[in-house]
Amino acid sequence: MEQQSTQDDASGPNNSLQAISNGLVHLMSESYGRGPTKAKTYILDDTYVCCVMQEIFTTAEQTLIDAGENDLVRRTRIAFQTALADKFKGVVEEALGRRVLTYQSQIVFDPPGCFEFFILEDA
Repeated sequence: MEQQSTQDDASGPNNSLQAISNGLVHLMSESYGRGPTKAKTYILDDTYVCCVMQEIFTTAEQTLIDAGENDLVRRTRIAFQTALADKFKGVVEEALGRRVLTYQSQIVFDPPGCFEFFILEDA
């Protein structure tokens, strides 16, 4: 399985991966009022894109999590990500010059983060 990360040299495909990480962090910052502290993007088998982000929760979300409302935070985040799906897909499409067929988002609480998954159309 081919794996590429954003921490390699700044040319070629890795430049695109960095653009995806930066674009998704910017979009989340703009949309939530706060973005993740770290993001790293991978391409697997030239078909799947995964961006892993850390420390994503807003102060309000963290308050709900501390009160045991993980499910509420998850449902709200997923609904919000679904509403913004076209913008998230647009970041990947622009960086790679390929159409995104589908997109899914998932959050985790320990450690706090999220995974943004994209499936690309065949090259």
